[in-house]
Amino acid sequence: MPHFEIAIVDSNILAALGLQPLLTDIIPVAEVHIFISFDELQAADQGQFVHYFVASRLYFEHAAYFREKSRRAIVLVNGDLQIAGVPTLNVCQTEQALVKSILSVRRQGHPHEAPQHHVVPPSSSSSRLSAREIEVAILLAKGHINKEIADQLSISLTTVITHRKNIMEKLHARSLADIILYVVMNGLIDVGEL
Repeated sequence: MPHFEIAIVDSNILAALGLQPLLTDIIPVAEVHIFISFDELQAADQGQFVHYFVASRLYFEHAAYFREKSRRAIVLVNGDLQIAGVPTLNVCQTEQALVKSILSVRRQGHPHEAPQHHVVPPSSSSSRLSAREIEVAILLAKGHINKEIADQLSISLTTVITHRKNIMEKLHARSLADIILYVVMNGLIDVGEL
């Protein structure tokens, strides 16, 4: 299985620790490193990092360094700040929205890269979703509530809740964000459909 490294560069250790497990879930083959200063990053950087998630303050203080890595640097911003020619990630949003944004930024940063699918191994039959569970998972990922799913699939609300519970158990999902990751990483829907 391919392996690569990602750097999070942010003096706010709590923000970095919050982002680290999301990146690990989205890109399971990546090793995610946290650096609380630019000097720490520079000492460790041997060109091995595929992505640099950099706090905006550090990005601007060391813009020349990160411009050399233009397609690999992603600036962490608070709000909808846009930087010309540089991908940004608004860290002030819900976990679900943040996952969608990371998937979108990753796709934009690697337009020619084949999608990496987080496919459930065939040997783990208890983890496989049924066709109906996949339909429910897709609708959940698209933001539908239980009642809307029941109406759209012509099933009872209780059945939707049961499917949702089964999906969470089979995927070992902790939140709706994990379901979104599953459907996107398995090619069941495109990030643009969310």
